[in-house]
Amino acid sequence: MNFEEYLDSLKDKTVAVIGIGVSNQPLIRLLLKRGISVTACDKKSREELGTLGAELESLGARLQLGEGYLRDLTEDVIFRTPGMRPDLPELQAAVDRGSILTSEMEAFFEVCPCSKIAVTGSDGKTTTTTIIAELLKRAGKRVHLGGNIGHPLLAETGEMKKEDIAVLELSSFQLMTMTRSPHIAVVTNLAPNHLDVHKDFAEYISAKENIFTHQNSRDIAVFNADCGLTADEARRAPGRTRLFSGTKELEDGVFLRGESVICAADGQEREVMKIGDIRLPGVHNIENYLAAIAVVDGLVPDEQIRAFAREFGGVEHRIELVRTLRGVRWYNDSIASSPSRTIAGLRSFPEKVILIAGGKDKGIPYDQLGPVVNDHVKLLILCGATAGVIRRAVEQAENYAGLEIVDTQDYSQAVQLADSRAREGDVVILSPASTSFDRFANFMERGKVFKELVNQLH
Repeated sequence: MNFEEYLDSLKDKTVAVIGIGVSNQPLIRLLLKRGISVTACDKKSREELGTLGAELESLGARLQLGEGYLRDLTEDVIFRTPGMRPDLPELQAAVDRGSILTSEMEAFFEVCPCSKIAVTGSDGKTTTTTIIAELLKRAGKRVHLGGNIGHPLLAETGEMKKEDIAVLELSSFQLMTMTRSPHIAVVTNLAPNHLDVHKDFAEYISAKENIFTHQNSRDIAVFNADCGLTADEARRAPGRTRLFSGTKELEDGVFLRGESVICAADGQEREVMKIGDIRLPGVHNIENYLAAIAVVDGLVPDEQIRAFAREFGGVEHRIELVRTLRGVRWYNDSIASSPSRTIAGLRSFPEKVILIAGGKDKGIPYDQLGPVVNDHVKLLILCGATAGVIRRAVEQAENYAGLEIVDTQDYSQAVQLADSRAREGDVVILSPASTSFDRFANFMERGKVFKELVNQLH
């Protein structure tokens, strides 16, 4: 079914779109523009929506807002928002009454006319996705970047051509109910994450595996050979598998040999670049390049990969250098919403850093974070709901030797404290190891607030 046929199929149906956030607004406007009956549902009140509510009503939407926004859904098709479990009682009741439950990304996979490359994993998704997209653009491809990064793509599908490439970052929430997989799938790694939404780690892994389980023999799946869980998945993928590794040599994949990045396939090897070509700091970013190269091998010339790696300074909110003030470097790593991501960030620096951490608890263990903080941090500043659990992980670690830990009320106080304690040559990094939802709408807003506070220092 193509895009126009899909929209035509909705014209005689009623549609509910759950969540009037950034990811669903283009979809709502598109459906209304095509004359489709839309109920826009959101937990926010009319006052909290502001002028957006009146705007959508003027376009023809019916609003269902507030605490009862999921009550008595009877629409023929329901688009759930990413992050909402599909088995909520209200949604299940609607399905039992005959409603079709879908999502913006599921519909996009159904109607997208071009080849799709998708990336998932517990860490490194955004940077790997960005590298892949930018490398393909360097090679002259027309690329559409979306999913859990960039912006929603379904509303733009009508402008896409068969020879284009859609590059997507997909979260476990988006993948939970997916019944289609991309032509090339990437799983960067797997570690406990989002256990505040998923029932357990097994469900989280199962959701992630939808990125490759619906592939066929002509498709490709790229896995991290250094992660036991993803290495095991590689043995179950239905199509061709490629591996990447920073620790072992491979027959089909991309790996490190000393300081060289080697690509191996069909009994042949070649050096793509040196790790010194990679401008981004940290071993985890080398791994991101290994994964990306395994994807674009044969699509992007090696000289373009090298040139890009020397120039690319990273993605906003991912170990992003905010400024250098009086010899102190300030970094924004707001994307680090899990302990494993903060661990990777801390290991990116040779010196001990001043760390600002804490946020909302996702129900995941923090034990692994404690020893790394003790090894890589000279002053720990905590702020947010997870302050206590992070403190316990640090103080109960075997290598705890009295690291100074200070609790603060908010980011303003945390930044001021870090500024007063930092000396020339120090590094201060915001790397929360927690989600932003205790105080912010998302990690982007959290990072923006942090950067504003840092840029106000004098």
